[in-house]
Amino acid sequence: MRHFTKAFLAFLLLACVNTIHAQDSDNPWLVGIGYNAVDFNSAGSTGNGRFDSFFKFDNYNINGSSLRFSGARYLGSGFSVEAALSLNTIDRFGEEKLDNDLSYLAFDAGAKYDINNLVGETGWFDPYLGLGLGYVSLEDEATSSVNGTAGFNIWFAEKFGLYVQTMYKRTLKPEDVARHFQHSAGVVFRFGAKDTDKDGIVDKKDKCPETFGLEEFNGCPDSDGDGVKDSEDACPDVAGEKELGGCPDSDNDGIADKNDACPNAKGTEKNGGCPDSDGDSVADKDDACPNKVGPKENNGCPWPDTDGDGILDKDDKCPNEAGIAGEGGCPKPVITRDAVAKIKENAKAIKFGVGSSYFTPRKSKQLDEIVTLMKENKDAKFLIEGNTDNTGSDKLNERLSVKRAEGVKKYLVKAGIDASRIEVKGLGETNPIDSNKTWKGRANNRRVDFVVINL
Repeated sequence: MRHFTKAFLAFLLLACVNTIHAQDSDNPWLVGIGYNAVDFNSAGSTGNGRFDSFFKFDNYNINGSSLRFSGARYLGSGFSVEAALSLNTIDRFGEEKLDNDLSYLAFDAGAKYDINNLVGETGWFDPYLGLGLGYVSLEDEATSSVNGTAGFNIWFAEKFGLYVQTMYKRTLKPEDVARHFQHSAGVVFRFGAKDTDKDGIVDKKDKCPETFGLEEFNGCPDSDGDGVKDSEDACPDVAGEKELGGCPDSDNDGIADKNDACPNAKGTEKNGGCPDSDGDSVADKDDACPNKVGPKENNGCPWPDTDGDGILDKDDKCPNEAGIAGEGGCPKPVITRDAVAKIKENAKAIKFGVGSSYFTPRKSKQLDEIVTLMKENKDAKFLIEGNTDNTGSDKLNERLSVKRAEGVKKYLVKAGIDASRIEVKGLGETNPIDSNKTWKGRANNRRVDFVVINL
């Protein structure tokens, strides 16, 4: 068995390049596993057998470990390349029973031709012929061989079937390993058909290979399910009538929705299919208050004071929230921009070492000012974002950035800030403010940022 390693490595090499026999371009890859029988008698090697003894099964070498692994790749025009590895135990030479069993190993590679390519597809029956080269080891002897193959596959399903084949091996050193037949049978599995859009229709037969579609439309979609495929549907995202090119007329005003400016309200052709319910000369489609008379300048609505703060909506920057005149009708902010800027500037005093989530509050003046500003603006809530340089892995930096933000929060809470006012988030190395190529730049990137989240 000293030749086993060489043969097995050769098999793996070819398998990585172009293994696995396939029947057509729809399923270009195929693997097979089965049993093999070595027959010296029918090949005329024993002196007492010829081709007429082909079916003397008692002269075959076959046992529980007589396994064959095969594979190939379809190339086109009926041709495929094949690789196979066979294991067996030889206990007879023709009609002669051996005293000691001999180990048998064969590695074969070659080309096969699908006869269906000549006679036409039969669907379930798939005969083939092949030629190739082989390597045969019998105990401590080994030789190369020229091989001829005949066989067929029987398909029980699109991707599963059985195979039966016989291979005649004309060895180049018959004095080491005699010429012989190797018969085999087993199961085969084919796969590899490309279905880009995963709609169950292979790209070769799919008229819309990159869009999930339906079999009745040859793989093309009918997004709205109205029986009109998208390529012929003027309204592919909305179910409609074939008479309207696949478009609906929701309000039954005689104008297809795609041409109706107001598809859900019956209107007139003059208004593009839209009504003017309140008669204020502003069509409902342009009228923000279609049931209330109002000026065109206010989109058909009367001038309101929605929030009741004494400032009309037309002059109110915050019409849905009561405010003060000094803020243009908006409420007083929870914190001034100046205070936010001071907090951000003072946050630069918080420094972190490489790979560390701890910081030393050496610049207590800046940190104390952050605490003071947060206490003075007690309604403001903050998000503390932790950041890192690019030292370490993405996952490590993400965890480290969270710990840095949590550490700063812990410091602030200890200083008297309500924990409910502070949220934390880790951004890892994704938000640098300086170059990570220098020591100084990396130091600047190891930081926390303060963001007001209820402005």
